[in-house]
Amino acid sequence: MTFQGVQVRKVDGVPRFKAPGAISFIVTVLAITLVVWAISGVGLSAERLSRGLPALGGILGRMFPPDLERLPQILWSLMVTFQMALAGAVLGLILAFTLAVLAADGISPHPLVKHAARSLIALFRTVPDLVWALLFVITVGLGPPAGVLAIMVDKIGFAGRFFAEAMEETDKGPREALSALGATRTGIIFSAIVPMAMPSFIATSLFSLEKAVRGSVILGLVGAGGIGVELKVAFDLFAYSTVATIIICIFLLVLIVEQVSNWVRRKLI
Repeated sequence: MTFQGVQVRKVDGVPRFKAPGAISFIVTVLAITLVVWAISGVGLSAERLSRGLPALGGILGRMFPPDLERLPQILWSLMVTFQMALAGAVLGLILAFTLAVLAADGISPHPLVKHAARSLIALFRTVPDLVWALLFVITVGLGPPAGVLAIMVDKIGFAGRFFAEAMEETDKGPREALSALGATRTGIIFSAIVPMAMPSFIATSLFSLEKAVRGSVILGLVGAGGIGVELKVAFDLFAYSTVATIIICIFLLVLIVEQVSNWVRRKLI
């Protein structure tokens, strides 16, 4: 069938495509205009890409074969990066759960506490982890402690929202029954709400760890320790073969963490 000049195939009697209304058409045109304006505003052009691609090819050519001379130091820094990610993620998830209890609708002890907790989670989620790393580098000095604190705060914002939403979506029947029996708020949370929200908690926690591992690499570029320091030094010295070794090691670490995370997720959920 045709629909205002457009051929439309019907599936189970329902048209696959619908002609856009006037408002949808205007919104689409505005969205396309906005994208074109953004691309032109940042100066991205085919001419710049054509000039940059040969330089990129030259850098990639200098990366191979990878230089394994500093492999022991790189692996040690990679282990520090994983330690930062694991410690920051675990501490952040613990605090995120506490804030999520205070921020969840119907669970928070008071509306003012709920709004305060939600505002704090929104603040932690809005400010990028790189900014938190800069702040903590100034506060506690260079090194992994600043990275751990930055990852912890970032994970509070990331996981706190999802934890609160998971608890809000649980069935209210069991908690109302426990409340009628005189159970305490803490008893209701850990006996009725947490068990039902546990699959979501596990999935969010594993995604948080994966995100922490990837983010911890960048934090080293601002002095928060880990493999990012090695990567920055290698780039500053134009040691591109060492850069290749570092990138390969980072890729393997992220791949291993993601595969283990997927295996744990399949086993527990």
